[in-house]
Amino acid sequence: MKAAVVVIDMLNDFVTGSLKCERAQRIIPNLKLLIKTARKKKVPVVYVGDAHLDSDNELNVWGPHGMKGTEGAKTIPELAPAEGDYVLEKRTYSSFFETGLDPLLRNKGVDTVIVTGLHTHICVRHTSADAFFRSYKVIVPEDCVDSFTEQDHAKGLEYLKMAYKADIPKAAELVKKL
Repeated sequence: MKAAVVVIDMLNDFVTGSLKCERAQRIIPNLKLLIKTARKKKVPVVYVGDAHLDSDNELNVWGPHGMKGTEGAKTIPELAPAEGDYVLEKRTYSSFFETGLDPLLRNKGVDTVIVTGLHTHICVRHTSADAFFRSYKVIVPEDCVDSFTEQDHAKGLEYLKMAYKADIPKAAELVKKL
């Protein structure tokens, strides 16, 4: 397994701002563990966050959030990217759509994408779909992703297992395999 960790939308607007997800706080310690271990073992860590423009269609659904160049579009300080990490911007739910993620992963020889962050049933789902369609193995650590509600989170995980045969470990199990 040649993996990369993709951290989706752990941004100020999603954790403390305009689209605040109260449940995001509970995944931060697990994400810290996973990211720290990945860096130590030279597993690429890629942050992909919303950087919306006023014309983005998604704003018609969720209102303004993660606007390019704002504090809301920055990664939360607790999970700030470090030297050697990669930071990409997205304008849709998928971390693969027009972000350069796929060529980055292919250049690194990655065959397994560890999808983390917010929201299990939206951006994690769409990113997992695009990873699967590009023939990556998909791993979604259940305690490194979350949603607005437990129901959305649980349904999201169930869908990922069913549709993409995603592996759904706990972070503590996953770090032993990196």
